[in-house]
Amino acid sequence: MSYIYNVAQANEIQTALFQAIKHRLPENYSFVHEIAELLGISYDSAYRRIRGDKPLTLDELVLLNEKFGLSIDTFLNVETNNVVFNCHTVEAEKVRIKQWLEIILNDLVRINQAKEKEIIYAAKDPPLFHYFHFPEIGAFKMFFYQKTLLRFPEFEGKKLKLDEADEDIYETGKKMLIASNTIPTTEIWNEDTFNITLRQIEYYWIAGYFVSKDEVLNLCDKLEKWLRHIQKQAELGFKFLHDQDPVGVEGTFKMYENEIVLNDNSILVKTPDVSYAYLTFNVLSILTTTNPTFTGHLENYFSGLIKQSHLISSTGAKERNRFFNKLQQTVEKFKDSIR
Repeated sequence: MSYIYNVAQANEIQTALFQAIKHRLPENYSFVHEIAELLGISYDSAYRRIRGDKPLTLDELVLLNEKFGLSIDTFLNVETNNVVFNCHTVEAEKVRIKQWLEIILNDLVRINQAKEKEIIYAAKDPPLFHYFHFPEIGAFKMFFYQKTLLRFPEFEGKKLKLDEADEDIYETGKKMLIASNTIPTTEIWNEDTFNITLRQIEYYWIAGYFVSKDEVLNLCDKLEKWLRHIQKQAELGFKFLHDQDPVGVEGTFKMYENEIVLNDNSILVKTPDVSYAYLTFNVLSILTTTNPTFTGHLENYFSGLIKQSHLISSTGAKERNRFFNKLQQTVEKFKDSIR
């Protein structure tokens, strides 16, 4: 099969490509500067390429693809079974937890720049942003990731003391939370979405990874407050920071309970210009793509999943109370078992 493009089509494709790149850059970055520096050209030459006055060379296209993880098929309208993903991993001596959080923070900042945006999240674990309402919960999760999942060597033999958490990591996480609170979000949970964190805490208690029982009980107290805060956000229909006045736009936080499908932490970000799919593997590693066929399939899947779920935000008071009361009871039961 052959594809023939005239000059007008080529300019349109190049313009769309640069528009996608611009959406990937944080607001405080100079778009023209980034392009000029990457391609080793003057600002004037960069402007001419961005406007479509001068076509990109193959070498320049390769550089842009490597830097910004573009799916060229997306712009050429070529339908294939191949999907290009950008991959972010966390590895000892390569990408640390703070760097990984900063990647997510930059994406949230970019998403916030769109006039219209929405995140749809099928939560196997609570969305990462939620953990940073409480320093203790954020500290536990980041410690768990680094010691148990990633097996960073400096965590070997180390026990968890909640007030010794890395302040830089928490501050980055708090910025993520603040950025996520302004993005309309639909989250699909089930009981295991929360219980997986409680099972991790139980494992750490049995394995002797807490410095004392008081640390565990303190963390459980914060879990109960955390649940009440998430419940309040669901009741009001918008997100806000814990211990601050509940101010937000009603209807910008929708929460569903799904009892029949195990979620997989897949995420869809919708903006007027482009949609982004985020898939997780090895718990923390992330694959992202803007391939419209793939994001379209994911949107259709989410649409069906929501139809099979119970709305527990805003109007679903009975189902919401039942859901959160059951989670609170699991925390109380665990606390009783270790007192």
